[in-house]
Amino acid sequence: MQFSENWLRTMVDPKMTSDELSHLLTMSGLEVEAVDAVAPPFSNVVVGLVREMNKHPNADRLNVCQVDVGTGTLLNIVCGAPNVRPGLKVVCAVAGAVLPPGADGKPFEIKVGELRGVESQGMLCSARELKLSEENAGLLELPDDAPVGQNFRDYYALNDLKFTIKLTPNKADCLSVLGVAREVSALTGTPLLQPQFRAVAVNSSEVLPVTISAPDLCGRFSGRVIRNLNAKASTPDWIKQRLERSGQRPVSVLVDISNYVMLELGRPSHVFDLAKIHGGLNVRWGKPGESLKLLNGNTVAIDEWIGVIADERAIESLAGIMGGDATAVSDDTDSIYLEAAFWWPDAIQGRARRFNFSTDAAHRFERGVDFATTVEHIERITSLIVEICGTQQTQVGPVDDHIAKLPQRLPVALRTARAQKVIGVPLTDAVIADIFTRLALPFTLEEGVFHVTAPSYRFDIEIEEDLIEEVARVYGFEHIPALPPVAASKMQIAPENTRSLFAVRHQLADLGFQEVVNMSFVDAAWERDFSANDDPVKLQNPIASQMSVMRSSLIGGLIANVRYNLNRKVGRVRLFEVGAIFRRDAAVADGALSVAGYAQPKRVAALAYGPVVDEQWGQAGRAVDFFDVKADLEALFAPQALRFVKAAHPALHPGRSANIEIDGQVIGFIGELHPRWMQKYDLAQAPVLFEVDAVALQQRSVPKYAEISKFPGASRDLALVVKQGVPAQDLLDAFGAEIAANPLGKIVQAIVLFDEYRGKGLESDEKSLAFRFSLQDTQNTLQDDVVDAVMTALTAAAVQKHNAKLRS
Repeated sequence: MQFSENWLRTMVDPKMTSDELSHLLTMSGLEVEAVDAVAPPFSNVVVGLVREMNKHPNADRLNVCQVDVGTGTLLNIVCGAPNVRPGLKVVCAVAGAVLPPGADGKPFEIKVGELRGVESQGMLCSARELKLSEENAGLLELPDDAPVGQNFRDYYALNDLKFTIKLTPNKADCLSVLGVAREVSALTGTPLLQPQFRAVAVNSSEVLPVTISAPDLCGRFSGRVIRNLNAKASTPDWIKQRLERSGQRPVSVLVDISNYVMLELGRPSHVFDLAKIHGGLNVRWGKPGESLKLLNGNTVAIDEWIGVIADERAIESLAGIMGGDATAVSDDTDSIYLEAAFWWPDAIQGRARRFNFSTDAAHRFERGVDFATTVEHIERITSLIVEICGTQQTQVGPVDDHIAKLPQRLPVALRTARAQKVIGVPLTDAVIADIFTRLALPFTLEEGVFHVTAPSYRFDIEIEEDLIEEVARVYGFEHIPALPPVAASKMQIAPENTRSLFAVRHQLADLGFQEVVNMSFVDAAWERDFSANDDPVKLQNPIASQMSVMRSSLIGGLIANVRYNLNRKVGRVRLFEVGAIFRRDAAVADGALSVAGYAQPKRVAALAYGPVVDEQWGQAGRAVDFFDVKADLEALFAPQALRFVKAAHPALHPGRSANIEIDGQVIGFIGELHPRWMQKYDLAQAPVLFEVDAVALQQRSVPKYAEISKFPGASRDLALVVKQGVPAQDLLDAFGAEIAANPLGKIVQAIVLFDEYRGKGLESDEKSLAFRFSLQDTQNTLQDDVVDAVMTALTAAAVQKHNAKLRS
């Protein structure tokens, strides 16, 4: 919200400086983002009058002007502007004036000099030369009543400031100068001077028929017919100034007046060209297949979710958002239909964003606009239109006010004791009553409980906490003392069997991975490629076409990160991400952190690409492989033991991928990227990646005491020949089952696969797997017969379950 300080001070003028006013607004919750001067500094610039004008004797495009600047002596000024003429009131920079810096960044000083042999004693200025606008069509023309000789900064009110405030969504009542003025009045106690106007006399009985077919869309619709206007009239400079200083560009007089009242009172309205309306108007929901060409030139498709204003032939406007091109006013318009309505916020919210644009009207209506003042605001707009565009033949019809359904304001209770506890200040009933009175919030008081009824322009007061916020704002946040807590501070011990995701992040960083944070919105192609997901969760209003669905895997973002790095000549990439994924799940119910029908689990994913280590003299270079990343993953889960089971995944190489299991439950996957996606995404080698459930990764075993043996241990190697299709994990499972069942199995401390062999001496469908067994007893020195018995039992288990044979 942007507005002129001078405009604000016409409604409320507290005795404070601009800086003090800015601080006051910020501390009350209306954060002032910027305070800017409306014009850069310049001096010795006054209002002038061109008395005479003659052609320059030595230049066809220059004129020699005699300019009156109120000193009693006419200045001789050479000017080449196309619109200079005798009798024109102009902006004149006299000798000694300093104008705003030019392209070189240096202030421009006006001196007496010669142009083509003729002395020039000043300069006539355009708006662009004074840095007031980018318009450069000629001299800045002033009204005929501009006082000659007056300082131009004073005449044009250029010592004004533009305030830009950042409003929270609940403060829709401050989306107008009047709304901000109400706040300043309440905060300072300065009387509020509301805009004054005189209702225009009705001299016509003409009424345009209106039907509200959708009371859940439009609660109130007020309109008026005005005929025989002069739409070619110029917008007064004072309106233009206030519009420009509020960030609005003047368009035409009727549109400017409508925009002006919106900024002044917070009421968006619309002006229809009456001649282009066919029959009466119907306020209704749209129908599938309908469309409308808007004022911005876009043609949008309408359905039953969109509210419209239609006549007997076609749709004429998007309700509460933007008017249609067909009924737009122009310089040829002589009769209008003026509309002001109350649109239910729920019926406007999200509609403009669906069409990928935003409007001032939608921004206000979706937050809530005063439903009690449509008639008064129409009278305000009418008075300005008739004053500026009226003619002798102007006919003003009565205000036709249709009320379908309006919000019911139920009293909201505030307990003084509760306000004291929340704010931390010993407030009394009298203090709170004074605050509510200053805020114009009607209330009754019964035994320390206020019953407050919100005004029609306040849509943010629904519960007790809303009123407590109002009390705190007006009381002043800076007046609330900063006191240390009186409650006992007790450190809560985190569960020992759970670690935080921050600890997981640190461990991944220690393993050499760098964290990335990607958007949860992804390209639909990523979902098809990496998750085989043909029915992703689609966004109704994506921020970009390539970010149209919610991700069900973190892989796509990591692949995009790798490509980004490769395009910048970074050849070794190790990345990880911790984030939520989104997938459909009918079993999920609504909750504080859940949405019915959608699962949103946290996942941890990592990717390695390029050399396993940076180039160095101490280790030969090689590309990172499956087992490097598998080792990192096992280190991440340690001391939990992971089980890797061969499995197919749409994103991964069919022969180099596996599911990750803990206690028989699949918690993720690991593998090389599929060659098909390497080719599609232009990757020279296969990245190795994994993705696991974050909750599973956060769980860890509580350390347990185990007796350390003082007796020497032993080790035995066992080489077994099995079929190619037998995974090493199956043999490890067989060993584990035997150890659990054999009373002597407790002496087996560890089993490690240290060699795999295929080739000479074996059949083509065979392979040799060599395991090293570490054995140790905590009570006795191991005897050879015990060790041999255990090894014999382990060998027998492998032979029996997997037809293994000892390698000779």
